[in-house]
Amino acid sequence: MTIFNLHNHAFLKLLAFRILIVLAYQIMAVAVGWHIYEITHDTLALGLVGLAEVLPYFACALFAGHAVDHYYSRRLFGILAAVMLSINAFMLTAVSTGWLNGDATLWIYGSIAFTGIARAFIAPSYSTLFSLILPREDYARASGVGSATFQAGLIIGPALGGILVGFSSKTVAYSIATALCLGAAIAMTSLHVKEPQASFDKPQVLTSIAQGLRFVFNNQIILSALSLDMFAVLFGGTVAMLPAFIHDIYHYGPEGLGILRAAPAAGAIITGLLLTRRPINLHAGRWLLAAVASFGLCMIGFALSTYFWIAGILLLLSGIVDGISVVTRSTILQLATPDAMRGRVSAINGIFIGSSNELGAFESGLAARLLGLIPSVIFGGIMTLTIVGITAKLAPKLRNLQLHELH
Repeated sequence: MTIFNLHNHAFLKLLAFRILIVLAYQIMAVAVGWHIYEITHDTLALGLVGLAEVLPYFACALFAGHAVDHYYSRRLFGILAAVMLSINAFMLTAVSTGWLNGDATLWIYGSIAFTGIARAFIAPSYSTLFSLILPREDYARASGVGSATFQAGLIIGPALGGILVGFSSKTVAYSIATALCLGAAIAMTSLHVKEPQASFDKPQVLTSIAQGLRFVFNNQIILSALSLDMFAVLFGGTVAMLPAFIHDIYHYGPEGLGILRAAPAAGAIITGLLLTRRPINLHAGRWLLAAVASFGLCMIGFALSTYFWIAGILLLLSGIVDGISVVTRSTILQLATPDAMRGRVSAINGIFIGSSNELGAFESGLAARLLGLIPSVIFGGIMTLTIVGITAKLAPKLRNLQLHELH
């Protein structure tokens, strides 16, 4: 696949939308994490940031998937999400400057809740437009390119957020995030793609959602792949606790937070680029299981490390193996999902995977409060390894999966 030819200009614009959204989100995440911990010095408060986002996301995601599947303009939903995120970033700017009176933490949690609503529309819009722009034979490589682009945002965003907060201010970080969101809206507006006509015979909303849920829960490969990553991220993620590690263990400033937040993405972008040239086909299920198990081991090693740069290397390695998981799962979803259900399945994937980041943040904060910071991360790594063993046992179709079987 050559993504830089005329046929794929729309794909390049879709990638621009994605990376701008990710950059904005990551800058806000670094600034918010530092902002909250600066005010509270409480790991549970960091975890509550995730909970504040995931609850409205849960409430909206399935309805967003239905809307994207059954209404005419997928682009419009992407534009709407970008504009909503820009409003959220502007609210955070106002909080950081003191323009909004009252408890700053409540304003921050409220703005993060608004982010959850916007996020519900991003993945379904991207997934459906992806399938309209590209032929099926290009899905595996394009998933690698998309993953590399996404991970590039995860590298640059946290590093830029840490630099902006550390050497300028939270206000500047939030303001730049606002501008990036507006840039994403412009990129999506400029994307021209022929979308299928909206059907006049639309099913009831709840019926439509139920159809999507039945499809996922009756497909062992999709369900087990989503469940594997969901529980791995839920128990194995440490990103939400990085401000506490930086402040209490490594004794760095926000620039150190940006480096550690960027490290997993640096590993994942390497994987994404490699998989665009050599996409996984044979033994894809075993690659997925091995990657998630390796991720759990990296988290245990990270927890036991007391040196900043060793921690960074372990997070880099975690990103390399997580990149295998992300690209493999994305390819499975693209190949195994009928066109008419892409919005709903993407929304369900978002609930399984995207929301597990925020629930994982809450779980990490709660576990750190109950067990202590380091033991909580070790516990999460052990749980990740346990989940891999259970999935390998209960999902033989995933364990023996060859991607060419899904074409």
